Amino acid sequence: MNVFKMGWRNVWRNKRRSAVTIAAMTLALWVLLLYAGFIPGYLKNMEEGVTELEIGDIQIHAQGYLTAPSLFTVIEDSTAIVAKLEEAGIAASPRLLGGGLGAAGEFSAGVALRGLDVERDAKVSKLSMTVGEGSWLDPADPEGVVLGKRLAKTLNVKVGGELLVVSQAADGSMANDLFEVRGILKGVSQGTDRTAVLMNSSTFRDLMVVPVGDHQIVLRRGDGELNAVADQARAIAPDADVRTWMELMPAVAQMLQSVSGMIFVFYLIVYIAVGILILNAMLTAVFERIREFGVLKAIGAGPIRVLSVILVEGATQAGVATVLGTLLATPAMWYIQHHGINAGALGGMDAAGVAMPEIWYGIYSAQSCSGPIILLWVITMGAVLFPALKAAWINPIRAMRYR
Repeated sequence: MNVFKMGWRNVWRNKRRSAVTIAAMTLALWVLLLYAGFIPGYLKNMEEGVTELEIGDIQIHAQGYLTAPSLFTVIEDSTAIVAKLEEAGIAASPRLLGGGLGAAGEFSAGVALRGLDVERDAKVSKLSMTVGEGSWLDPADPEGVVLGKRLAKTLNVKVGGELLVVSQAADGSMANDLFEVRGILKGVSQGTDRTAVLMNSSTFRDLMVVPVGDHQIVLRRGDGELNAVADQARAIAPDADVRTWMELMPAVAQMLQSVSGMIFVFYLIVYIAVGILILNAMLTAVFERIREFGVLKAIGAGPIRVLSVILVEGATQAGVATVLGTLLATPAMWYIQHHGINAGALGGMDAAGVAMPEIWYGIYSAQSCSGPIILLWVITMGAVLFPALKAAWINPIRAMRYR
């Protein structure tokens, strides 16, 4: 008795039931193949939104600055630290931070001033690529500033408009100057959108009278492992406070990790539902053929042979569903990975302090796609096992008398 031939024929004896079961398995696999790459891609986009746009992978501050930010608390030897980091192959950019009041016409609002080294900042941040209107900072235009999206709306100021900044300088004098708005950012994060005024570092030093030192050094890890690069930075700046982005934004890191854990739970929920359908279909098939199994055992077929026939039936359906689901999902996976999905109104919305990307991309690989396929086979064969055991150990005399 050819087990494989018999199992294949048994699958198509009831074409409608088999078609429904295979269709459910195919749909589940199609959905989870897309989900398997889409969610990691979304999480990577969110992480890049944190590390590439604003805070980098690692930040260095003077001890005590994060606890009590102050214009006076600077990294005194920031220039030497940045030089050593660059010698070690670590991209680094110093930043100056302060606060004040911004006014345009009849409107005013509290602002967060950021002085950037434009050339170095381009190596650690893609913030310059998020300019929605106008243009990015230019060292040749020291009086030009770039505003956050919501701040520009609050002050009712456009590109080319004037912004008055008033604050207190480090020497106790009144810091005030009139700037021209060069650009307005797209949605980046809640803090940046509402309060950010970006300017050249030299302009910040002149305005706030901070001749030396920096408040923050932003680092990118490149191809290095995050904690290893952080340890390297701590060795270069032993007296400074060095923290990874996960330590700086624990809520976002925890959110990303929790979503990653939910992927497997979603797999189980979908496949358990499919497993129940398979179990029901196979139990029905077994009860319809009880007399056949009795005859098989009566003519010498052992429990292992009967068990094998039922398992082949389940494997046949799983195999067909795997081929169909993979073929149907491949074009969609290619599109999501290369073109992404437009998030529409969700793009730019704030999630745990981070702006959601406007285009969501997936990341697909053999590893990400193997998970749903393997789990489909495990659930399918697990669901088939009970009906198969029931058929394998059936009493042939009782089976042939079954009505």
